[in-house]
Amino acid sequence: TMLGTSRGGAEITKIVDSIEARGINQVYVIGGDGTQRGANAIYEMCRARGLKVAVAGIPKTIDNDVSIIDRSFGFDTAVEAAQRAIAAAHTEARSTPNGIGLVKLMGRHAGWIAMNSSLAARDVDLCLIPEVDFYMHGPGGVMEHIINRLHTEKHVVIVVAEGAGQNFVSKSGTDASGNKALADVGLWLADQIKSSLDKCKMDYTLKYIDPTYMVRAVPANASDNVYCTVLAQSAVHGAMAGLTGFTVGPVNNRHAWLPITQVVEQSSTVDPDERMWSRLIASTGQPTFENPPAAGETPNGSEWTSA
Repeated sequence: TMLGTSRGGAEITKIVDSIEARGINQVYVIGGDGTQRGANAIYEMCRARGLKVAVAGIPKTIDNDVSIIDRSFGFDTAVEAAQRAIAAAHTEARSTPNGIGLVKLMGRHAGWIAMNSSLAARDVDLCLIPEVDFYMHGPGGVMEHIINRLHTEKHVVIVVAEGAGQNFVSKSGTDASGNKALADVGLWLADQIKSSLDKCKMDYTLKYIDPTYMVRAVPANASDNVYCTVLAQSAVHGAMAGLTGFTVGPVNNRHAWLPITQVVEQSSTVDPDERMWSRLIASTGQPTFENPPAAGETPNGSEWTSA
């Protein structure tokens, strides 16, 4: 981006001091859920100081985690790019007996990219997201599903969001934005799969693909380019009409001005009880992970045998 990007560390007082010193009367804050919270903080401080400044938020994040609106700018492009990574994993997996293609996608708290790209690709056998807990072994577990697919289809494609399974791979510390640091669940999952298949003496080939910044850094597609234009125009219209403390975006396909205070109350995440996740399960044929085995009843994979 020609505007440049930042990762945390914003000091709201210094930002508002600069706005006041420069006589700026319109501020457009572009970014995702965390950035909208920053925009709200700027708006609140400007209001507290009595500054005549219009503060407008524009939802731009591939994670699609901005609440209330239908989708954020960049999400469609990210799903399209992720789909290409999944296609590559599928090609690798089906090119060898018992091939496994494992793709890790972005999605710290929200599994929107993983779910939608898996649905779009139509070749995914297992999709793991932060909103749905899973377990590795036992009836209805990850390994049982993988081995069943290897027996029947001779290959398997797996998509995992970066925030999934963090209860297995906890990591201390925070990143520059103050978010909890995430361990690499993709590498952990690859090791778990390898260990289980080795124990049951099954021949396999596993290819791990992490296209994180190839998904994030691609130019916007046609749909997002049009959407970006509409968001920008809507934000300017709101500011010129005298509004402040608002975020723009479509709600039920109608573009609206929304109070930032309501937008930042919660993040948008995948609801496993809604229809889209049910469509994903129907597409992949994966288990629901609703009945994990009791403690002490989890097998380690050594009792499985290859077909």
